[in-house]
Amino acid sequence: MSVEIKVPDLGESVVEATVGRWLKNVGDPVKAGEALVELETDKVNLEVTAEKAGILGSIAHPQGDDVKIGEVLCVIEEGSAASVPSVATTAAAAPTAAVVTPSAEVQVVATNGSTAAAGDPSPKIAATPVAKNMATAEGVDLTKVPASGAKVTKNDVEKFVESQKSSTGTSPKIAASPAPAVPIPTVSKPVPPPPPEPNGDSGYRRDERVKMSRRRRTIAQRLVEAQHTAAMLTTFNEVDMSAVQGFRAKYKESFQTKHNTNLGMMSFFVKATIGALKAFPRLNAELQGDDMILKHYYDIGIAVGAAEGLVVPVLRDADRLSFAEIESSIKRFAKQAETNTLSLEDLRGGTFTITNGGVFGSMLSTPILNAPQVGILGLHKIEQRPVVVNGEIVIRPMMYVALSYDHRIVDGSESVRFLVRVKELLEDLNQLMLEG
Repeated sequence: MSVEIKVPDLGESVVEATVGRWLKNVGDPVKAGEALVELETDKVNLEVTAEKAGILGSIAHPQGDDVKIGEVLCVIEEGSAASVPSVATTAAAAPTAAVVTPSAEVQVVATNGSTAAAGDPSPKIAATPVAKNMATAEGVDLTKVPASGAKVTKNDVEKFVESQKSSTGTSPKIAASPAPAVPIPTVSKPVPPPPPEPNGDSGYRRDERVKMSRRRRTIAQRLVEAQHTAAMLTTFNEVDMSAVQGFRAKYKESFQTKHNTNLGMMSFFVKATIGALKAFPRLNAELQGDDMILKHYYDIGIAVGAAEGLVVPVLRDADRLSFAEIESSIKRFAKQAETNTLSLEDLRGGTFTITNGGVFGSMLSTPILNAPQVGILGLHKIEQRPVVVNGEIVIRPMMYVALSYDHRIVDGSESVRFLVRVKELLEDLNQLMLEG
């Protein structure tokens, strides 16, 4: 009587496993309680043992297969090692005689005249491991099994066995032998190493080829060019946002009513950036060969996230725009980025860029230059932090700011003082209004 060995309960929330490696081969004798196979899960590895003594008759899932709880792993047949019919029957059923040699490795003469190690029912036959195991268990000569594809599969062996049953009324495994067969010992094959441990997902090694959009390719090309062509450095500072937050809280409702747009923080940073650019004009320049092109206008790029990648629409003559005009323009840019309706004119040029990673939760970053510009200001998330004010520790809304710049045209002292000026203007809105 045969016994099916199934995938056991794997524990809470674990519903499937991967067959790691078989510790027994088809035809091997097994004892009750002896380990048969290792299963790998996303939490633990475990061994599945035999429920009774007998012979490992067949293997349903080879190494690497994914299996679910309750699926059959193998079948244990009654009998002992001497009664295993697999290789002996195969040799007896072959047209040529089996030859037992006195050497350590027993040889079987194949029908095509070549030799193979005993226990391999398919010398020089392309077949899957499951098909070979089934052929061994059924006593089938794989050289006679028609392959449906490049290799003989489990289904091919099953069809062959069924066709033999239909034509002879018996299974190939119990077909009468023309002569007594000499029992041939099974030569154990080396156990292959286990596969890489999965991540609990049947497609954990799945690759997906996705063609980059033209926008993504352009972004990638320009960012790499910026790093290769500029001597890029980054300097940092922090800004107390108490004044800006207080101003917005006080005037946001009246501002919304009057201008039909929200009073955001970006307009404050645009104004502060322009004030700092006026003080340090080389950050609003461009390098062409051996010449510096100093630009006495302020076209400020505002980085906006979009589905296909970051876009940088430009606020033209931003120094001439009011807070309301800046906020309305940024609101329009965001909507157009979502609907992919920004024009080339919206994206053309720019003398300096501001990017706000804080909206995504970034605490600190080093923005990459938007070539051919030589400066970019990075904003970050506002966090309540303890700071010292007039000798006392107080909690203030603080933001880290970062300035990446091209050191070929901008000196380190300029970059530091630029950020200090931005900080001063944001912390003292009276100065900011005078600059604007």
